[in-house]
Amino acid sequence: MPQSYVKIWVHAVFSTKNRQPLISDKIATKVHQLVKDELIAAGCFVQAVNGVEDHIHLLFLLNNQKSIAEVMKNVKGSTSHAINQENLTREKFAWQNGYGAFSVSDNRKHIVEKYIKNQQQHHATKNFQEEWNGFLTSHGFAVVEDDDS
Repeated sequence: MPQSYVKIWVHAVFSTKNRQPLISDKIATKVHQLVKDELIAAGCFVQAVNGVEDHIHLLFLLNNQKSIAEVMKNVKGSTSHAINQENLTREKFAWQNGYGAFSVSDNRKHIVEKYIKNQQQHHATKNFQEEWNGFLTSHGFAVVEDDDS
């Protein structure tokens, strides 16, 4: 086979440090754009970016030359640096250690995209910890109550 064919959709989720509600409506669009720009700089096609005050969801096509760990490290590091450089928050901004990255089949990406775009509606009835525990369970991971992801 002379060529490699790679198409890996990723639904990534990560929270602010200590799950502080730092992403206000006032700065959310800017934060989401910073994240999108970093993913694009990493050579990833971005389908959706959205979140609420204490976490963010991404749906993107992983660059076949990069690892998920490399992409997440760069996105989180660069965006927290930019948020602090631009003084978008009153206190120092940081993302929590860790992240969730879940594969999405091509024929289900529209469902994940809709889920991401409806975050504000979704979180009117469920907090981040409940959502996170649901992700862990549905992907076969044990739920750890003091998880600092």
